[in-house]
Amino acid sequence: MKLYSGPLSLFGRKVEIALAEKGLAFERVVVSFNQMVGYNPKHPDVLAANPKGQVPVLIDGELTLYDSTLILEYLDEAYPQPPLYPATPVERARCRQHELFADEVVFGALRQLFHRNGERLPQAELEQAESEARAAEALLARYFVEIEAVLGQKPYLCGAFSVADIALFLMVHYVRRLDGPSFAALPALAAWYERVGARPVFAAQLTEIADWDRKLSLPLQRL
Repeated sequence: MKLYSGPLSLFGRKVEIALAEKGLAFERVVVSFNQMVGYNPKHPDVLAANPKGQVPVLIDGELTLYDSTLILEYLDEAYPQPPLYPATPVERARCRQHELFADEVVFGALRQLFHRNGERLPQAELEQAESEARAAEALLARYFVEIEAVLGQKPYLCGAFSVADIALFLMVHYVRRLDGPSFAALPALAAWYERVGARPVFAAQLTEIADWDRKLSLPLQRL
């Protein structure tokens, strides 16, 4: 297998974690990226494989896939052990909904914080960006409370470790990375974050993200 991913791509990391948790060997192609221009110029193989020109792209034999959710569903069907989705249709649906919440809802608020370690903004633009970021932080704080309620006394979002934990952990970590709202007062969420982050695959990924941050990201900028 070959995976095209980005050094700080949330969705590329999501696939990398799933592959590693399943013990699957793969060649990783890290595409060009920096905080000033993003993924430009885009990798020609990614452009050829994905009409959106985005990572991740997975190649497994004759099959080429893009979109992290579709890739994870394929991996769990093609390589079912260890499973990353629950066994029953109802629980799988709930798990997919948690993943969707991470990718489409939490990410929508998180991206309002991306300016904080990117290109330096003029004062007026920074003030506007931070105004939008504060509104996003209020949403993120509310989402954290919702995650706390879902977790309850469970060790993982779906009972057993699943794709929902992969997707939401990355979002929560990037909120933390960009100086978003704290979840220290939410004991279930805080314990879950420590539990997931201590898994060997995640610990290795967090080290890599920190290393790439030192190379590619600027110190946090905020008012």
